[in-house]
Amino acid sequence: MFLNTHSFFSFRYGVMHPKALLQEAQRLGLTSLALTDINNTSGCMNFLRLAPDYGIRPLIGVDFRDGIQQQFVAIAQNNEGFREINNYLSPLLHAKTKVPAVAPAFQHVFVIYPFSSQRAYSLRENEYIGVNPRDVLKIPFSKSKDQIHNMVVMQSGSFRHQLDFNIHRLLRAIDNNTLLSKLPKSEQASVDDQLLSEEQLTACFKDYPQLIQNTQNILDSCSVNFEFGTEHPHKNIQSYNSSPSEDIQHLRRLCLQGMPYRFAQPSIKIYRRLALELDIIQKKGFVSYFLVNWDILKYARSKGYFYVGRGSGANSVVAYLLRITDVDPIELDLYFERFINLYRTNPPDFDIDFSWRDREDVIRYIFERFGAERVCLIATYSTFKFKAIVRELGKVFGLPPHEIDKISDSPTQPSDHITQLILKYATHMDEIPSHLSVHAGGIIISEKPIHSYTATSLPPKGFPITHFDMVVAEDIGLYKFDILSQRGLEKIKDAIAIVRVNRPNAPTIDIHDTKRFFEDEKIKHLLRNGQAIGCFYVESPAMRMLLKKLKADTYLGLVAASSVIRPGVAKSGMMREYILRFRMPEKRSEAHPILAQLMPETFGVMVYQEDVIKVAHYFAGLDLGEADILRRGMSGKFRSRTEFHQVKQKFFHNCIQMGRGEKLTHEVWKQIESFAGYAFAKGHSASYATESYQSLYLKAHYPLEYMVAVINNGGGFYSRETYIHEARQQGAIIQPPCINTSHQHTHIIGDTIYLGFHVIQQLSLENAARIISHRTALTAFDSLEQFLETVPIGIEHTKTLIRIGAFRSIEPNKKKLLWKFLFLTNQHKKPNQLYPMFPPQNKKVQLPALFYDKREDIYDELEILHFSLESPFDLVSQRPIDPIIYAHEIAQYKGKIITMLGYLVTAKRTTTKSGTRMYFGTFLDEKGQFIDTVHFPPVAKQYTFRGQGIYELTGKVVEEFDFLTLEIITMTRSSYANMEDVMKDELLNNR
Repeated sequence: MFLNTHSFFSFRYGVMHPKALLQEAQRLGLTSLALTDINNTSGCMNFLRLAPDYGIRPLIGVDFRDGIQQQFVAIAQNNEGFREINNYLSPLLHAKTKVPAVAPAFQHVFVIYPFSSQRAYSLRENEYIGVNPRDVLKIPFSKSKDQIHNMVVMQSGSFRHQLDFNIHRLLRAIDNNTLLSKLPKSEQASVDDQLLSEEQLTACFKDYPQLIQNTQNILDSCSVNFEFGTEHPHKNIQSYNSSPSEDIQHLRRLCLQGMPYRFAQPSIKIYRRLALELDIIQKKGFVSYFLVNWDILKYARSKGYFYVGRGSGANSVVAYLLRITDVDPIELDLYFERFINLYRTNPPDFDIDFSWRDREDVIRYIFERFGAERVCLIATYSTFKFKAIVRELGKVFGLPPHEIDKISDSPTQPSDHITQLILKYATHMDEIPSHLSVHAGGIIISEKPIHSYTATSLPPKGFPITHFDMVVAEDIGLYKFDILSQRGLEKIKDAIAIVRVNRPNAPTIDIHDTKRFFEDEKIKHLLRNGQAIGCFYVESPAMRMLLKKLKADTYLGLVAASSVIRPGVAKSGMMREYILRFRMPEKRSEAHPILAQLMPETFGVMVYQEDVIKVAHYFAGLDLGEADILRRGMSGKFRSRTEFHQVKQKFFHNCIQMGRGEKLTHEVWKQIESFAGYAFAKGHSASYATESYQSLYLKAHYPLEYMVAVINNGGGFYSRETYIHEARQQGAIIQPPCINTSHQHTHIIGDTIYLGFHVIQQLSLENAARIISHRTALTAFDSLEQFLETVPIGIEHTKTLIRIGAFRSIEPNKKKLLWKFLFLTNQHKKPNQLYPMFPPQNKKVQLPALFYDKREDIYDELEILHFSLESPFDLVSQRPIDPIIYAHEIAQYKGKIITMLGYLVTAKRTTTKSGTRMYFGTFLDEKGQFIDTVHFPPVAKQYTFRGQGIYELTGKVVEEFDFLTLEIITMTRSSYANMEDVMKDELLNNR
């Protein structure tokens, strides 16, 4: 009997998961229910899928509201009606316009207007007046009293009990950004908007049986049906050409055309693999999926865009021939069944990375090429997290910020009533959706119009998004194309362009000819020694450590390392085992013969996701479908935990039947369990390694140009300061921003790197553009006066530029320039005119000799750039009494306790098996070399990191696999000389 219910997808209004709504309906004995969320269809598909499990006949629609004011409820009579609703709602959401009071002339939709005793209704066919039980007594006195034949029961079903209503009020207060005590009644629902049994509801309308019958007629005449589950055909674009048969011919032709580009002399093995893949791709109905990806990347190549095809799609020779990926699956013996197999029910998935600057144009092309009515980005649900909701509740309860901080940071057992309420409701509200967000890269291209499945919203980026997430999309047979972005590709692209300008006589770089990089001795040296700062995926402290321990300098070694570094492998203890077997061949015989046979490249150690499938299939006797359920289950990507546990039980049962031994079976399961959710597919690791080699090549042969590209693309794992330091270590001369030489971005001339205006955070992009524009017109600025007359950027921005030394080409003494600037601005300031035209002759002012201390420059740079171009070690007020050991010397002190002085680069927090906190630190010594530190829990608790700065480090030098670390015993942050000390020195010098 309910034509108007709300789930928590009525954002910041509803409180129930669609499943909870169905459970309550079942408890109350309801047989039909309409889900009508407010201006949203996020819950519709799951509602339709789950309802039969609860004996509920589902209806779906939308509660159209202008703000909180209900205008009308629209309920789909059938699938065409649902499409009509989405066609109407979506433009309203895109344009952010108000919902009109009158519905359009729907053809397959029931429309229900809220009852008002003062309103006379002009109703079309299939339009009704919805009467709430609170309004029954008003019917005889209303202007619509003669329209009882067009009235229905419309009790809003938003809550189960008082707790739900309380949560609703809190959500409304958060949405209105107001105190709970000041939340207007008009901004909240009625406490009576609860789900009731049919007996309770019909009792309210006992005097108006016509309304009950009209309501039942609507419930009985609506039927919206979708196919759920992977056993049904997918709903994506069915054919790229005019028919599936033409598609397979097209795909086969493209593969054969791509053969000479990929293989100089294709073997029978390659042709057999191609035939096998094409057969499976055709049988699974994924031909159009490959052709669409090929089309997108053909466009990208035509525009000169760099891209990387990764994920398990790299296991496919078809993808390799179509240039979707750059990984040779034959050479690497990649397991195609990890990507697609006849047993696998979920759709395949390519991850295509583009430069962060190119991705938007690629998405635009997809919308234009395949039709905006069939293309959409996938949404994600941005949910309230516990800490965030604690803060929001603190605000609506009127707590001051410091008390909110205290509760959020330490949610221990509360003492006062308000804190108890906050923590109680935060627990209930945790994971309630707040709004829609955009999936990192998922795009769907459907055969039917997108509005057949969902309404769409329009986020600021300008491309519409679905109202459901990728899980629901897969449920209804819409699999996504992943169009992602990363900065690593733009670094490579920019570096090549910078080399072309800075080294015009350098040979042309074919960055895609990666196979020749595998034997490059300079690259091998960087890998063996972990000297990969700035290079894609291999620059982190953990990866530098692993590369040094492995001494790996081959492509296959890097492919394995790219997956070994993932957290699960380390936690299972198999990272150490892999390193031992890599470095010590005699240890390889310890692997079980079957595991050694299945994974010879990694010496019987599970490193890749495919290894889970191989082991489950060959070691435990599961079929490929069951093995893939196991792999996906370990990644948390399962629909049914029951199904996963059944496969787990079969794993152990089969192993016992096959005589594997209980101890060995548990050890193998432990490996699977600990890392399967984190490990990469081998093809994915290979794709990453390929991009790593591209960046390593540029760093090895064009280090300065490459570091400029890194700086201009926002760095990477480290801060910008680290990359500037690395450029200096590679021989660059670093010049701070300058009004006469700097561009918006950093550039290089010869071996000199000129930092761009972008490193000055206080300087807006517009003001930087003004400086560059006026300088271009003048050729160069030759005086402060000329700059002030020409460039209207404001007093504070000008002072910032002077303090950072940006006027040094005019006057190297910035103190003198600051005094001059202050004099000029005070002398010539006029109302409504920041910088008037200066008279031709200025009064000469003689300044006394001004003392210079480079520590002032360091402080200015720290304040303005957040790092210094000078050595921060010059700021240390008191150095340690003991002799300082430098990083290049610590090999002499293995097993000994030493003291070092290090500038903090980064610190990674982790937890031990017991849940205690520890850290891995990375520092730079005074000579610019890295110091790697380990801070075990007792030390981590006593000696905490206190932000950027220089630390006195005392610890024991420990070696493992030729990698040296300092196990910290004590750590204290060194004091800097303050500006008062600097000023005292200045006064003494001036005397």
